[in-house]
Order: sequence, then structure tokens, then C-alpha cells
Amino acid sequence: MTDKAKKTKSTKIVKSSISRRQFTAGVAAVGAAASVGPWYIKNARAANPLKVGVLLPRSGGQAQIGIDCQRGADAALPILKDLGYPELKFMLADFETKVDVARTQTAKLIDEGAQIIVGAFDSGATMAAAQVCEQRNIPLVVNIAAVPKLTGMGLQWVFRNFPHGPMIVKDAFINQKALFKMTGHTPKTVTLMHVNDTFGSSLAGALFKLAPKFKMPYKIVEKISYDPYGRDLSAEVRKAKASGGEALWVVSRLNDAIMMTKEMVKQRFEPMGIMSTGPGWYDQEYMKATGKFGDDVVSLVPWHDSNKPLSKTLEAYFAKHHPDRQVNPNHTYTFEGIMIAADAYKRAGSTNAKTLQAALRTTNITNNVTTAERIAFEPNGQNKYVKNSAVQNRGGKNLVILPQSAAVAKPIWPMRGWKKRG
Repeated sequence: MTDKAKKTKSTKIVKSSISRRQFTAGVAAVGAAASVGPWYIKNARAANPLKVGVLLPRSGGQAQIGIDCQRGADAALPILKDLGYPELKFMLADFETKVDVARTQTAKLIDEGAQIIVGAFDSGATMAAAQVCEQRNIPLVVNIAAVPKLTGMGLQWVFRNFPHGPMIVKDAFINQKALFKMTGHTPKTVTLMHVNDTFGSSLAGALFKLAPKFKMPYKIVEKISYDPYGRDLSAEVRKAKASGGEALWVVSRLNDAIMMTKEMVKQRFEPMGIMSTGPGWYDQEYMKATGKFGDDVVSLVPWHDSNKPLSKTLEAYFAKHHPDRQVNPNHTYTFEGIMIAADAYKRAGSTNAKTLQAALRTTNITNNVTTAERIAFEPNGQNKYVKNSAVQNRGGKNLVILPQSAAVAKPIWPMRGWKKRG
């Protein structure tokens, strides 16, 4: 797509100095749908735009998710402009779903003038980016990454607006208990299947560590880790079925979630329900690929509150520009990551790194979109206010079932058998 085709009366594209080949590789996965809005908004009140390096997996195994995150970043530009935020310039980088590439791409962004980095979705890649930002004294605003040690190792330039593993597990336990009580169906045994990457391993570790504290009504009878980029999960699904766990708890990515579901149907493995803490299962690509078999999955994940005014604005943007996309965490947390950068720049009145760092430390945003009460950072750079919801797939849509204050539907639990679906 040419720059000329992207220009409008109110927007102007600025070419990124990031490799054109790297960006095109991710975009090709979804064709024209990857073109999701302006990369540069002209705001006459700002003499010097803040250069924001947006680091995402635009190619490789997580390309679909990275492109989805970019949609949230692009949505932020016109919305923030209307809210009076200053000018931003995006510099786009692709880490190709590889940790080592995330490190080199972060350094390249900084070398080419990025004054703040937002990213990177993947926990391993975010850790790599954080180390570079710490060495170079450049702020990193984390949109999505759950590895606990990211904000537990004394880093001074990292600001995470996303729950870490123990926070996700804590809220998952709370919502599970509420779900079981609401429906009157409680599993006595659970099987855990999780990806063996940084995210999956850290979440599984937190789960086992915290389970006794919350006195969960079930016993975890089997723990099965697997490669999210493997081509066959038949053995793992067979093992899960043989474990006897009444319910299945999964920590997955997109492609493996699709593969696992199809294998469960093939093997006629029908647990009481599937509970997910992680991406993949709520993604529209997952629901399109699995059809009716993707229904009834309950994702225990960070989500947005549709009752908030800014959430309604974001939903209206997607209804207009991406009518085939539902707002999900990839959008909302990347949107808020860009907003955090713009807010710090507005208050700092400068692109100086130390001045931006000081502004980020005093962040206090209450007009946000997620279920967090506010966006504010602890001395370690963690936003302690972020919380999870329980979201169920129904007919290709994500419906919030918990907390009840944000619920739009009642849960289906236990899930329906594969042959009993419409």
C-alpha cells in the first residue's frame, strides 16, 4: 500500500526508518486488514513530536496478535488528539516473534531516535527490550507481558500497565470460585496444560504457588507443558484426557489453542469446561477457525469495562474502522500504553528521557478503558490496580460474565458437549 493511498485531509503518514521488509512480512499475514489507520497525527500545538517506538511481533508465530496490538495503537492517535494530547510519531519495529531480535530491534529504535518504547506483548521479548532500555536510559511502557520479575528486579525505566503472573492467577481463582458458586457446578479435579515459554512457565509457577493460599475446591491432577510452535498436540491432549481431570485449565497462544481444540474434538475429550488464562482462546481468529467448537470457553484475563466513557469511544472507533473486529486486550492495553506515553509527554513538556521518566512515575490516569481503577505506577513500575474479568465465547463474540458489575451475559457452565452445539 503506498503512502499516497493512506493520506487523508486530517492525517499524515510519516515513514518509519524500520526495515520495510520486516514490517511487510507481518502485514502480509492478513493482507489489507493490517492497514489500520494513521501512523502520525499532526497537532499544531506540539513543536516537537514525541517519537514512540512501537515494538511488536509483526511476523512469525505471533504475527496476528502483533498486528492486532497495532490496531489499538493506531486507534489511540485520533482519540488522544480529540482529548487534547500532544503530537506523537510512531516508529514501527518487528521482532519476528524472536527474543534475540527484540533486543536488536529495541537498540535500533533507540539509535534511530525513539524517545520512548511501547511493547512488546511477549514476555521474553519484553524482558530483552527492558534490558536494552535500562542500559540506554530510555523509558519502556509495557503494554502486555506477565512475567513477574520484569517489575521485580529493580529496573528504573520500566512501567508496566498489565498484571503479572501472580496477579492474573489471583483474579482467576476469585472468578473461578464465583463461577462455580453461580452455576452450582464445581470440578473436584483440574488438568493444567501450558506453553513452555516465559509467559506460560511463569504463570504455571504462580498457579501452583498460590493455589493453597486460596483454598481452591479442586486438586490439580496433571501438569502438561508443550511447545506452542509444535505441529501436533495429539499426545498432550491424549495425556490430558487420561488424567481424569474434570476441567481443563489452559495457558496458550493462538495457533496452539486452535490446534488443541480440534484435537479435543477429534479425541472426543469433553471436560466440564475449558478455562484459559492467556491469549488465543478469545481471539477472533480462534473463533473463526473453530466455529461452534470454540464456544463456551471461559477466558480469565484482563479486559475492558464497556461502561467507561473512554471504552465506548474506543468501541465506536472499532465499529467504524474495523467492523469485523471486537475490542480485546490486544487493543485496549496497547491503546493505554500509547496513552501513558502521551500523558507523560504532555505533563513533562519535554522529550528528555529523565524528564519523561519522572513524569511516568507520577502517572495518575482515571479516564481509562480497562477494568483498572486507575493507571498509576508503584516504585517498581507496576500498576497494581489492573484486574481480570471472566469472558466467555458465545457465537463468535466475547461476552463478559464476571464480575457481575460488568457482566452482559450469564455463564454456560458446564460447557456443552461437542455434538450438542447448534
